[in-house]
Amino acid sequence: MADTQRPHDAPGGDRDEDAKRPWRLKTDRDDPADERGKRTSGSGSLLREVVIIVGCVLLLTWVLQTFIGRQYVIPSESMESTLIGCDGCTNDRIVIDKLTYRFGDPQPGDVVVFKGPSESWNGAWVSPRSTNPVMHKAQDALSWFGFAPPDENNLVKRVIATGGQTVECRNDEGVGVKVDGRPLREPYIDMKLQEETVASFGPGVAGPGNQVPPCLGPDFGPIKVPEGNVWVMGDNRLNSQDSRYHVEDRYQGTVPVSDIRGKVRFIIYPFSRIGGVGSFNPQQ
Repeated sequence: MADTQRPHDAPGGDRDEDAKRPWRLKTDRDDPADERGKRTSGSGSLLREVVIIVGCVLLLTWVLQTFIGRQYVIPSESMESTLIGCDGCTNDRIVIDKLTYRFGDPQPGDVVVFKGPSESWNGAWVSPRSTNPVMHKAQDALSWFGFAPPDENNLVKRVIATGGQTVECRNDEGVGVKVDGRPLREPYIDMKLQEETVASFGPGVAGPGNQVPPCLGPDFGPIKVPEGNVWVMGDNRLNSQDSRYHVEDRYQGTVPVSDIRGKVRFIIYPFSRIGGVGSFNPQQ
């Protein structure tokens, strides 16, 4: 009798036939070895994707923090009421623009974040870094991506005068701060806040008597700002340790432009104060 067995009925026929077919049927059985390979490959692929995504996010964050902008927390009351910062309150979180001063120089009226340029500015500053060497290095690495503050004394003030200009103030003249002999117009100063400061601390806090003095502080100057530097002051003039109080250092209280970290653009927190931080040229 002739052999009537069909090729696909022979041992291994199903696998041979499956290999020849470029398609799969719902009834086809999966090879357990193939399934294990797929699971292993899928896990590896997911891990690679996670690593790539995290790497891209960190790279983008580093680029943004280094070249575009950075977030800072306002540490003091010196810029009230433009920027709020005080013990026991919700301090403003601000974002600076790092690009602006790559293509131009600071202008009068700009609100800027800068590194304390001398020991006179940094005397009371305490590093936020851990004393543990390993943790210190970890915090340094985190600061590259904005997850930890920089290891430097950052301050925020308003530019009043720039390189080549002369700044001064004499209370007996009764006109306030002058740049190149012309009195400034400073609507960003909250005069009610200055009056409250004098009332709180009593006579003598800002000079003789119990009235708010025209200079909103002691006499100073005339000081000619060196080229490449700026003279900065706080908007809360009677509560600001600004350029006036560092005239004995090697820069005569001025700040090198190279120490400026950027121009303040936005308040991003608290939500009730979200908005832009504008510049007003007081020399106009």
